[in-house]
Amino acid sequence: MLTSNILCSLQGKGRMRSRVTWDLCWAWYWALSEAQQTRVARMGFGHLLSVRPFHVVVLYLEALRERWEEDCKAFIMPWGHMIPTLEDVAYLTGLPIQGEPVVGQERSDYYDDIVELLGPEFVAGRRRPIRSILLGSLSEAVGLRGRRRGPLETLEEFFTGVRGALDLGGRSEERCIRIFVAYLFERLLFATQSSQMNCKFILLLRDLEQAGRYAWGATMLGHLFSVLPSSSRRSESTGGFTPFLQGYTRFPMGRGTLAEGRQTMVPLMTRWEVAPDPRVTDRRAGDVRVALDHYPHERVVWNPYAGEAYASHPAVAADRPLFDRHLLLLCLGTCEVLYLELVVRTLGWHQPAIEVPSLGREGHSRRRFFAEDRDWGAEHGSTVAY
Repeated sequence: MLTSNILCSLQGKGRMRSRVTWDLCWAWYWALSEAQQTRVARMGFGHLLSVRPFHVVVLYLEALRERWEEDCKAFIMPWGHMIPTLEDVAYLTGLPIQGEPVVGQERSDYYDDIVELLGPEFVAGRRRPIRSILLGSLSEAVGLRGRRRGPLETLEEFFTGVRGALDLGGRSEERCIRIFVAYLFERLLFATQSSQMNCKFILLLRDLEQAGRYAWGATMLGHLFSVLPSSSRRSESTGGFTPFLQGYTRFPMGRGTLAEGRQTMVPLMTRWEVAPDPRVTDRRAGDVRVALDHYPHERVVWNPYAGEAYASHPAVAADRPLFDRHLLLLCLGTCEVLYLELVVRTLGWHQPAIEVPSLGREGHSRRRFFAEDRDWGAEHGSTVAY
């Protein structure tokens, strides 16, 4: 059985692994004190962390990512372009869309910031400059390194073990929260193909109240757009918050079933149960590709939220003004375009190639390291709509 905490590994050259460690993020959050949980929720992550981790169908995600077209930021399907939108993010995850863009600063050396915000133990024995730290050092610092849910272990049993092992070591509440949220960033929301944590997000956690004013949902989507191309070319792992793609409501191939008693829960990802499906897990990747190619067009959902009362979804009620606007999705040094006009139905006809205008930004959608500090706020400003 593949569970959502495992860096899902499938045999065969070029086969994908998911970098998401969802079970531990969920259990760690619920093992925190009530006061710490409240502060994390106020930062905008409470709705997402209420979602019980579900099974990640790696073969489905592998077949889906192969259809990602970088130029127009869309999945190219036989029936047309399909683009995950901010509306999907708000309904599915509950992450905030409206807010300040995540731009901030990117430094050439984070040594002093790590000592101040996380603690000196994370730089012990290391020389300057420091731009990253081992992800395992974050969980190890609180007694959770190596904690993974076993294939026969229930989520409740795993949580009980995490709660018993969690050792905050007398740290301040602020440091405990920063260590957890930093792990949440690099293992869930902004997962990459590396075992190292890029320290660029640490600066955003200096002021925990300010962190609650960022548009984390838009940032998550922008990061996912930026890592999908690298994940689809001769790569054995994929980054980004991949469970969001599995729950993509407009195209519910891997979504799972509606759980008993959860019909009105929000966000929408809390309503589903996804168990290993032998029709998928026993197949080869090629079989899933064929199933995707022949997915019935009439089952594609073009208005997935028509029956939802938007007022019952906090993120949706607050962020609806942005749903029909063309946006730049900012994630520090990454800038991605959301082309809403490509979310179209083509009635089975092949849509001709669309010329996509360039943003004219050198290094677009690429991670870069700098010899000098870089202020992304000065480069991108605070405007996300165009």
